[in-house]
Amino acid sequence: MFNPTREQVREFFTKAWSKYQAQEVLTALETIAAGITLEHPEYHALLSDPDTMTREFPPEHEQSNPFLHLSLHLAIEEQLSINQPPGIRDAFETLRRIRNGRHNAMHDVIECLGETVFKALRDHTSPDGVAYLNSVRRRAGMPPTAD
Repeated sequence: MFNPTREQVREFFTKAWSKYQAQEVLTALETIAAGITLEHPEYHALLSDPDTMTREFPPEHEQSNPFLHLSLHLAIEEQLSINQPPGIRDAFETLRRIRNGRHNAMHDVIECLGETVFKALRDHTSPDGVAYLNSVRRRAGMPPTAD
């Protein structure tokens, strides 16, 4: 399983953004990353700043970590492309309609995924896919799945 370091994640997103801006050929994953970045103009200058590679984003400064946020977007895009956990695509589409747009729905799902990852890290367990899916389904006004 691919487990990139913090530096590798940061390099990936900054390189994808730089290549996009220079109109260079992007890999499929870089194309997705550049598309996600386009939806976040608040990160454009940050991704172009070399100091970003070593910058800290502590929660107490009330500024979200752009690399974490973009990574969660990327993870959800992958989940939707393969419908994993099973049913995430349908729940997302329902949420997209309710939230009047893909990006709004994506941010709702990011909150669910972030909570799931946080709980797994806190409890030293694997992420609970059923709880995650049910969290997304609740936001979409759908009933929970059977375990």
